[in-house]
Amino acid sequence: MGERGGAMTDSLRSIPLAPLVGTTLREHVLAGMQAAPGATGEFTSLLNHISLAVRIINARVRQAGLAGMLGYTGETNVQGEEVQKLDEFANDVLLNVLQRSGHCGVIASEEMATAVLSAHGAKYVTLFDPLDGSSNIDTNVTIGTIFAILRRSDPNAPPSVEDALRPGHEIAGAGYVVFGPSTMFILTTGQGVHAFTLDPTVGEFFLSMANIRCPSRGKIFSVNEGNYGSWSPEVRKWNDWIKSEQHPGGPYSHRYVGSLVADAHRTLMKGGIFAYPADARSPKGKLRLLY
Repeated sequence: MGERGGAMTDSLRSIPLAPLVGTTLREHVLAGMQAAPGATGEFTSLLNHISLAVRIINARVRQAGLAGMLGYTGETNVQGEEVQKLDEFANDVLLNVLQRSGHCGVIASEEMATAVLSAHGAKYVTLFDPLDGSSNIDTNVTIGTIFAILRRSDPNAPPSVEDALRPGHEIAGAGYVVFGPSTMFILTTGQGVHAFTLDPTVGEFFLSMANIRCPSRGKIFSVNEGNYGSWSPEVRKWNDWIKSEQHPGGPYSHRYVGSLVADAHRTLMKGGIFAYPADARSPKGKLRLLY
């Protein structure tokens, strides 16, 4: 967000950060707040609440096989997907923590049919997928949480769904959490992309990679080739070309986890291509723009 027309905002977007490896996530967002003219601390507090929620989710993910949290609830969500027990748990945790923060006028989740209109006068909208890749839960494959934060145009107006229907360049902060061999919190507030790794012995996220840049070219492409037969001829031609000897620089290797967080995280770190093309069953594509 930053300054526009002289108005001060409570975002970290305009702050030139110089993050140091070993800094905690709390310290990182606090430093941004202290350097932001007119900051009230609400944005910082909201990020810390999200951090709390994902630490709670992480604890349950790590114990899922012992705590009876594997398998389905028997319900189907608004996307037509079977709801996993951990899906439901993660959604409830994020919703409850965000509501208690008092900073969110609108909360929307991939697991909920409608947005929750919450605190009147709150400045922010938070959108999330509580547990991406949940079909992989039972096989102990990497899953994750995705979130984005928007600033409401008029915090004094009654919250409405329209507060969430905003262009991506208005996002104040966004990120994802990877529940893999380690738990990583990837965050941007408009001044670089930074990764924080959870130290379970102290329950804190510590900066482990600062100012991450995706390599300009990688060697891996990630796409669900099980949908090959239902793609358009143009997409099939592209898919064949990308892994052929005729491709400049040689063929790409294929890797596909089936969890957007896992596949996108690998692509960010290693470079390459991630795609989920439209097909006959999903002519407008399957991945959702909000989360």
